[in-house]
Amino acid sequence: TLEQNYPNPFNPTTTIRYTTQKEENVTLAVFNAIGQKVRTLVDQKQPAGTYSLQWDGCDDAGVSLSGGVYFYQIRAGASTSVKKMIYLK
Repeated sequence: TLEQNYPNPFNPTTTIRYTTQKEENVTLAVFNAIGQKVRTLVDQKQPAGTYSLQWDGCDDAGVSLSGGVYFYQIRAGASTSVKKMIYLK
């Protein structure tokens, strides 16, 4: 289960929560409005549970991104879910 980030819109950070029902390979990534992956937040096997992490509006290189609409996607086993968030600068 992927929850809506909060706060949304956000500046400078937002919190993303998700829950896995069993131990699975989990990938959580952030994409810009044209579908380019800008940040990988999680890419590992995780036990069942609820997780919470913060995103600071930076890409994988640590560069602050411009304000706008972003999407975050989780893949856990065969399940995929996507949510939209707004980064205000």
